[in-house]
Amino acid sequence: MFRKRRQLVFGALGASALAAAAAAWRYWPEHGFANPCRARLPDKLAHHEIVRAAWDGIDAARAWDCHAHLIGSGDSGGGVWLNPEMLSVLHPVQFAQRLFYLNAGCAHLTPGRVDESYIERMHNLLDGMRPGYKLMLLAFDRHYTADGEPAPAETPFFIPNEYAMAVARRHPRYFEWVASVHPYRRDCVAALHTAKANGARAIKWLPAAMGINPASPKCDPFYAALKSLDLPLITHAGMERAVRVGDRQHLGNPLLLRRALDHGVRVVVAHCATMGEDRDLDRGAHGPHVESFALFARLMDDARYAATLFGDISAVTQLNRAGPALLRLLERDDWHARLLNGSDYPLPGIMPLFSMEYLVQLGVIGAEAAPVLAAIREHNPLLFDFVLKRHLRTGVKGFPARVFETRPFFAP
Repeated sequence: MFRKRRQLVFGALGASALAAAAAAWRYWPEHGFANPCRARLPDKLAHHEIVRAAWDGIDAARAWDCHAHLIGSGDSGGGVWLNPEMLSVLHPVQFAQRLFYLNAGCAHLTPGRVDESYIERMHNLLDGMRPGYKLMLLAFDRHYTADGEPAPAETPFFIPNEYAMAVARRHPRYFEWVASVHPYRRDCVAALHTAKANGARAIKWLPAAMGINPASPKCDPFYAALKSLDLPLITHAGMERAVRVGDRQHLGNPLLLRRALDHGVRVVVAHCATMGEDRDLDRGAHGPHVESFALFARLMDDARYAATLFGDISAVTQLNRAGPALLRLLERDDWHARLLNGSDYPLPGIMPLFSMEYLVQLGVIGAEAAPVLAAIREHNPLLFDFVLKRHLRTGVKGFPARVFETRPFFAP
């Protein structure tokens, strides 16, 4: 029975076949399956030395978490839409994904108020951060065909730009927002201008889910507009297992982003492509498959992109991503000025995705920190993600304060 549950959960949450993740399975599930959704952090934890040290050198007013998802059921009337497969037990992986995401955001016990409960939980978590700390809420566009037609059957979920904007405007103390515009849309350029005028700080893509080939000439008008508007593009790269993508994993190849970079677009590679393998297109259309992270590293080391290519460190401490790639991100201090912090919220609240024991085994946190971090997570997954990353070390190297002070990048 346990084996069946493990297969279902890891299939739903995105476990890779990488050796590092496979080796880490012995630590799983370290803290159970369900987020306990506990309330306010006890004073003993809130004032713990580990928490205080995490804020050293950080100006919270400059700390914008650049990767936070809006989810819900659409019960607020804001236009949130879920693919019917996520509501059906006949599609167990998608059904499990929805339940885990709602539990992670503590919105699973509020029928009829799911959308608002999810936002209220984010308020509570942000109240546990230092004043000024914000989440950048991600919209999520539909899947479109090559002819520019929406494809609902291929769309895992839809978070309208108008909804993300409205939430951020209602709660400016807590949120900024990021638009999502598919480049194959006939109105994509106009939509970019509208998003910019309405305060969007960036544009979000998940190519494999949305059906976007970042190297397609169809994207050229879109890239030209992004460059003109100085809007950065936050785009997933590497393997995608958090939502169904069919046979389109290849669209997450980091090398496909060269077209955007060659247009001068500022590109933020989500998760630094720390999971999966992609074809090495530099060795031809049938080149060998190599780690996606190695292709991201190749682009990072290309001097042509030193001013335009960035990575966000969301999810890099997850059980299915932490390993050699995390160690290299810490070691490459020459990259640190180009790394941006994001939590991938609500994923820090999905209990099976993290193991403190595994991170201790990797040598990136001390054994004494593990139980404190685990306790923080039960109350405030957002604070947990921040404190954990501030304490990561390999030797004397860790992520400096500027990785977390992302506001100057998005609001220059």
